[in-house]
Amino acid sequence: MLKQAQPAAIQLSTPKPWIGSLGHLSIFLWALVMVLVPSLAKGIISALFALGILLLIYPAAVKRLARPRWLVIFGILFLVNLFFGVSDQVPDLSILGFSFSSLNILSSIQMTLRAAVILLAADGLSSSVNIVEVAGLLERSGMRGLGFSIGVATNLLPDLRQSGMNAWHSLRMRGGFHAECWRGMQLLVVTVFSNALRHAEQIILAAEVRAFQPELSRNVPLRIGAMDWWLVAGSFILGIVSIFG
Repeated sequence: MLKQAQPAAIQLSTPKPWIGSLGHLSIFLWALVMVLVPSLAKGIISALFALGILLLIYPAAVKRLARPRWLVIFGILFLVNLFFGVSDQVPDLSILGFSFSSLNILSSIQMTLRAAVILLAADGLSSSVNIVEVAGLLERSGMRGLGFSIGVATNLLPDLRQSGMNAWHSLRMRGGFHAECWRGMQLLVVTVFSNALRHAEQIILAAEVRAFQPELSRNVPLRIGAMDWWLVAGSFILGIVSIFG
């Protein structure tokens, strides 16, 4: 009697990504070095270079930061640094009847670019990397409990964004920003903070029910992409050049 041949087990392996979690993390750290370490003279050039690299890597994050509300925030940041920046500088430029200091203008440009690069790098990292992997890296580094805290904070971001948008539209449809604009903004801030505390409490209660302990947390390894080690080496070299170049 012939035995029926058993089908061979088919092992499905996911393709190795070009940029893994290690690569995205190195890009994030490199972007921070490029905008926080160089001086004012080199800071604008390095920030523009970092912004161009991030534009190529995270086009979806660029679309999110190009929304009108973020452009208004960048404009306010520029104006605040322009008028309330270095106060002891003698104005040497006149634009539309206003006297400005060239140092204040350069400082405003640098601060605006710095904020844009940091937000773009953070958005790209959070949307491309599983936060559990970063938490596992912190746990392996001896920072017990910090990984769980970062995971909770990161998991709250989408809920806070959605709850903030819901509260904004709810107050706007009820005319909360027309009659008493300041009161409407206070209610919006209170609603967002209360929702954040409520979500955080739910996550902590769920961890306590499951008897979570930071010392016994599971360490998830970082995903290594095909270009990650090249990105790590390139980020290190470019960071050294920007600092000592």
